[in-house]
Amino acid sequence: MAGNVPPVADEREGLLAYLEQQRHVLRIAAHGLTEEQARAVPTRSSLSVGGLIKHTAFTEDGWIDILLQKPSKPMDEAMKEYEAGYVMADGETLEDVFARYDEVARRTADVIAGIADLGQPVPVPKGVPWYPQDVDAWSVRWVLLHLIEETARHAGHADIIREHIDGATAIPLMAAAEGWPETPWLKPWSPGQSD
Repeated sequence: MAGNVPPVADEREGLLAYLEQQRHVLRIAAHGLTEEQARAVPTRSSLSVGGLIKHTAFTEDGWIDILLQKPSKPMDEAMKEYEAGYVMADGETLEDVFARYDEVARRTADVIAGIADLGQPVPVPKGVPWYPQDVDAWSVRWVLLHLIEETARHAGHADIIREHIDGATAIPLMAAAEGWPETPWLKPWSPGQSD
């Protein structure tokens, strides 16, 4: 995928394309990292690049469950899963995290393809303190926009974490990941270049 979303034919294609673009730039933050670097927590936060990718997949999957009105887990269990979703488990690799993210992306595309009207209501789960109590339903469109927002937020977090790991920044990483040619004003990232 290039640095920008290509032209889109309609709203549905646009929403899914922008969501995929944000997934792509989030994944690029891990380009060229070792497993140890993907787990690294180089700032005062407890965030790692691998953990952010894992969390974002977990979150997207959870929103699709809400959209499908799947029963929620008890709050204690849900919070444990949420917290574990930020950390790459022992033995879990970047390849595992990417495979799970790909699986979630396919599920999202399949579910959205089966919904005729993006205005279809999605009931707001009740009794969850961070959801509005005065709103009965979002729309499928709102859920997709929220997923774009959530993914973009964490892509930005991942960019900051990555820069703390080895100095690499988003555009040179994207150039390296996508095979852009070197120009007088842009050199694709390469290992050891930013250290």
